Amino acid sequence: MVSQIVDRLLQSAEPSVRWKVRAEVLREPVDSAAMRGLREEVRRSPRVQALLTNRGPDGRSTVSKGVYAKWQGAHWVLATLADIGYPPGDETLRPMAEQVQDDWLGDFFYEEFEATSKAHVYNRRGVPVMQGRYRRCASQQGNALRSLCILDLTNDRTPDLVERLLHWQWPDGGWNCDKNPDADTSAFSETLLPMRGLIAYANAYDSSEAREVAWEASEVMLSRRVVYRRSNGALIHKEFARLHFPRYWHYDVLGGLRGLAELGVVADDRCADALDLLESKRLPDGGWPAENRYYRASDEIALGRDYVDWGGTSIRRLNEWVTAEALYVLRAAGRIDP
Repeated sequence: MVSQIVDRLLQSAEPSVRWKVRAEVLREPVDSAAMRGLREEVRRSPRVQALLTNRGPDGRSTVSKGVYAKWQGAHWVLATLADIGYPPGDETLRPMAEQVQDDWLGDFFYEEFEATSKAHVYNRRGVPVMQGRYRRCASQQGNALRSLCILDLTNDRTPDLVERLLHWQWPDGGWNCDKNPDADTSAFSETLLPMRGLIAYANAYDSSEAREVAWEASEVMLSRRVVYRRSNGALIHKEFARLHFPRYWHYDVLGGLRGLAELGVVADDRCADALDLLESKRLPDGGWPAENRYYRASDEIALGRDYVDWGGTSIRRLNEWVTAEALYVLRAAGRIDP
């Protein structure tokens, strides 16, 4: 069954799907001539051309709502390109990459203030500190760090993204932007992307410090068996058990397992129940569905729109990108051998 679904994905019209399968599931050397050629197919694909629609003559994004405009701003475009096998080192993307990095390293993120309630936070400039914890949406800097490293678009300021993540890290290893002063536990959605960004940085620059912090962050998820409460073993949130692509900044069981696979710890016994959950969602044809989505496909610039359709949702029809990621995770966990 595994070989059949792999063969099916290798026949996909989408070069990004074929890339994910060959690079991440079959583990073909990414620097081979064949794989470089496949990456060029990704670069030239209609999907990528749509993603790169809104760039000005200077190469920067022209989306007026800023780099974080959901889901069409430069931040999300680069994150998507990093996910689907776009060739690294494309200097035509550097203006947009620097646009994103400059935004997430602005003066705002170096200013901080003590706050004792939500009312003390709003309409204030800078990062609030409550009960000794930085209330910062670190998924933004973390996702940008990951994109820049994977696309080989870093510069001499990129280590500053790492420094900010380390500066804001919570005692339990993760991050959270909850403005409730009593919140004392890191959030999955704010921890996964910084962890993945630090892994990408550690891999690119052989940074033992970044890798160590990523290990610390992984405990936020591992100590909760990826999607379950420590207190009573119940599912933390019903959406965590559903499969999505793209996830953007959101968290689900596949996203958590993927991040842990990138770190090399998905075979940890504490992942077993989440892996069982993922396997339980396999369809009769051997693939996995996208059970929900966070986007609408549209060329209109508006909240929640993406430039392209990622296969929609269905409980009966496989989604190629979800299936490729599920196979990657299960191979990393030693549960399949394609």
